[in-house]
Amino acid sequence: MADELLNGYRQSIDNIDAALIHMLAERFKVTQAVGRHKALHDLPPADPGREERQIARLRQLAAQAQLDPEFSEKFLRFIIDEVIRHHERLAHKPD
Repeated sequence: MADELLNGYRQSIDNIDAALIHMLAERFKVTQAVGRHKALHDLPPADPGREERQIARLRQLAAQAQLDPEFSEKFLRFIIDEVIRHHERLAHKPD
């Protein structure tokens, strides 16, 4: 019984992990399009004001969802930093 329960939890975790990967893939497809747009229009790769607004918004959502806002900010910052890195690369080679 305990092993069945544990296996059920693990299956749920596996499903959630798969969903996260697919969601991140979709997010990065969109941010790549944003990066190409920025490169074509000579816009800066980073938008610190937007980043701060997003972090504040997601910290609030995290708190409402009973998720540690510090963790959510670290997670989002990691993603934002990766997106900016991609945008910087596109800015130097827009095609």
